[in-house]
Amino acid sequence: MEIRRSLPQDMWELLHCLKMRSKYAVLLVFVISLVIIEKENNFISRVSDKLKQSPQALVEANSTEISPAPAENGSLASLQELDAAFSQLRSHLYNITLQLAGDGDPGPRRHILLMATTRTGSSFVGEFFNQQGSIFYLFEPLWHVEKTVTFLPGGASAVGSALVYRDVLKQLLLCDLYILENFISPAPEGHLTPFLFRRGSSHSLCEEPVCTPSTKKVFEKYYCKNRRCGPLNITLAAEACRRKQHVALKTVRIRQLEFLQPLVEDPRLDLRIIQLVRDPRAVLASRMVAFSGKYETWKKWASEGEAPLREEEVQRLRGNCESIRVSAELGLRRPGWLRGRYMLVRYEDVARAPLQKAREMYRFAGLPLTPQVEEWIGKNTQAPHDGNGVYSTCKNSSEQFDKWRFSMPFKLAQVVQDACAPAMQLFGYKLAGSPAALANRSFSLLEEAQPAWVT
Repeated sequence: MEIRRSLPQDMWELLHCLKMRSKYAVLLVFVISLVIIEKENNFISRVSDKLKQSPQALVEANSTEISPAPAENGSLASLQELDAAFSQLRSHLYNITLQLAGDGDPGPRRHILLMATTRTGSSFVGEFFNQQGSIFYLFEPLWHVEKTVTFLPGGASAVGSALVYRDVLKQLLLCDLYILENFISPAPEGHLTPFLFRRGSSHSLCEEPVCTPSTKKVFEKYYCKNRRCGPLNITLAAEACRRKQHVALKTVRIRQLEFLQPLVEDPRLDLRIIQLVRDPRAVLASRMVAFSGKYETWKKWASEGEAPLREEEVQRLRGNCESIRVSAELGLRRPGWLRGRYMLVRYEDVARAPLQKAREMYRFAGLPLTPQVEEWIGKNTQAPHDGNGVYSTCKNSSEQFDKWRFSMPFKLAQVVQDACAPAMQLFGYKLAGSPAALANRSFSLLEEAQPAWVT
């Protein structure tokens, strides 16, 4: 009390005011810091963990209150202690910021759609995104829609199927995986299913916590490749999707690019579309091996030539090529809604320079290419000759992409060239004028001057 009386009243009030303001300033610093640090929703959990230590710093700061019994220069000493407390707190908050920055700012959430047709190398290219740990990747989830909903080819029914695919795709990109329960057969019970198509092709569905302990009595039709997991818990899968920084999806069931405009313009999505194309002659040759039963007519005509090739078969081929061409032309025109959102990639370019094309695709998506992806590409594009199965994603890519040409009958190639000439011209595939040209290894089927759109 004597010391208090020894100080002028106005000096005491000033110190008291500074003391109170310091407490509010500490609180204000924390509030501002939290607002900055938590600017992205996915940072919340990490920031929470990092800031568990901050209360201690606050206690240390508050423990430097002005001594009730200062010396002759007590007011100056108290202010110096207050400055030290602020410096300590500021340093603590700065260290937290550095720690978070050390984790790497992943940037905005991206949504990537790999759009292709069957036997164009989409499974192989899809692995470029599946191997990235921060991406939630789904392999052909629209397969369930195709198997459940019946659409007739052409006309209004084709439009109807495109709209259904689009709406399901939107929900999946938003991590609403429950939408698939309407199409999985048999229907999931309690959000559990052992029947999600090609579950093992998605790392995100085969890692913890989505990979639950296996159940011996449950038959897992589509299982994880490298570990035993129980039936897929769709709730856990949806939560895993929301935890991942980005979402990527591969599908061969969406061909009309124009139907995707509402998704591109949806403010909840940051959608990047990669359309993958391949030489239609190679596509047909691959389909005749992979889907042998569906191409019996083609095989008999190519080998025997007795029964004429049915016109509807040729028309179906022409229609497929035209739908791909029309979508590509729309994307390459770069309308306002699609500008910066579309990329056209040839499988042949990926096969010849997989790492380079992977970098280009990641750059287009606005994502960094990780060492894990680079390592996978290195290991899976230099496979031995006996490791190139029909459905394998492990290939000697530089040798495999045009292997088809040395076994395809020339008359079969001619049919494809006649039906798909406009698309082949757009994509830079050269027509073979003779059997010798088709089988000549020194004759490239890619235009020497690449199309202007090739990056």
